Amino acid sequence: MMEVQMSRLSPAMQQRVRDAECAWNTRSCDTIVLSNTIDCQWRNRVYFLWGREQVRTYVERQMRREIDQRMIFEPWAEGERQLSLRFASEFRNDSGLWFRVYGCEEMEFDEAGLVRRRFTSANEHAIQEHERVLRWAAGPRPSDHPSLSELGF
Repeated sequence: MMEVQMSRLSPAMQQRVRDAECAWNTRSCDTIVLSNTIDCQWRNRVYFLWGREQVRTYVERQMRREIDQRMIFEPWAEGERQLSLRFASEFRNDSGLWFRVYGCEEMEFDEAGLVRRRFTSANEHAIQEHERVLRWAAGPRPSDHPSLSELGF
């Protein structure tokens, strides 16, 4: 399957991907949570979440665990109200050990553009600090930073 380029996505989906990546990289829990319907359904690895409050609890816990986290999203496919993307993330834990996560997400949106359902599959493994490639100052990914494809992920 060929990867979907950002320029081939609808403008609304292009913005959604950028906004979602930015929210995670700026660690904006409210932005992440409020982009979902009140009764949203999430599955992330072994966690099954229903509703914004469970999502908030999960995201806050993940942000405490994943220190100095950097993430890149890359669209994979788009439907009328669906989006599939792949991602990579790097972070350290409170013991100073670094990890890389690779994953895929499928999202379904309601009529207002809020996430109704989000299903994430991911694999995490330890890396050495010198193996990190997602290196930029805290905050949004710089526009000139290589994409996942350019990084060979």
